Amino acid sequence: MPAKRPPIPLSRERIIDAALDIADAQGLRRLTMRRLGDALQVEAMAIYHHVPGGKEALLDALAQHVTTVNVETAPSSWQDLARAWCHASRTALLAHPGVLALAMTKPPRGSAAAAIREQTEQLREAGLGDPPAGVRAMRAYVFGSVAVELQHTEWADPKAQPAARDPDGDTAFEQGLSALLKGLAG
Repeated sequence: MPAKRPPIPLSRERIIDAALDIADAQGLRRLTMRRLGDALQVEAMAIYHHVPGGKEALLDALAQHVTTVNVETAPSSWQDLARAWCHASRTALLAHPGVLALAMTKPPRGSAAAAIREQTEQLREAGLGDPPAGVRAMRAYVFGSVAVELQHTEWADPKAQPAARDPDGDTAFEQGLSALLKGLAG
């Protein structure tokens, strides 16, 4: 008789990864603690030891995970820095369309709020005149452009036929981002 493998230890990171998989594959409506427990091969109650606060805390953690973006580059201007932040944010949101609604509606907390403060400070140091307004405008643009880009997929309409992202999404994003940065420059 073959030996049983020991179970993979449960961790907050493993829980968040499994929840993201469910949300991305099936949508947020299908993310339940029971379904998450089944995916992790544990009783749903075991999840509460790692995510106190239940499903609401889990949803906050998912939003925080997807919206925590850091840029580790030394750009030559605030425009380059802003462009890098916007691209990193877009990439993270497109990677997890199942939690886009959370990212758009949950206030930034924890590491997401810290990343926003860091972005604001970096833009200030790089010479942007009103960094808090710039960060708000960039976040609104990125979240909105990703939502528009995903409108023709099953994320916008679960009853729709599955469709690929807009093939012109990259070009449209770049054009809008250039216009935004020009506007922020005054």
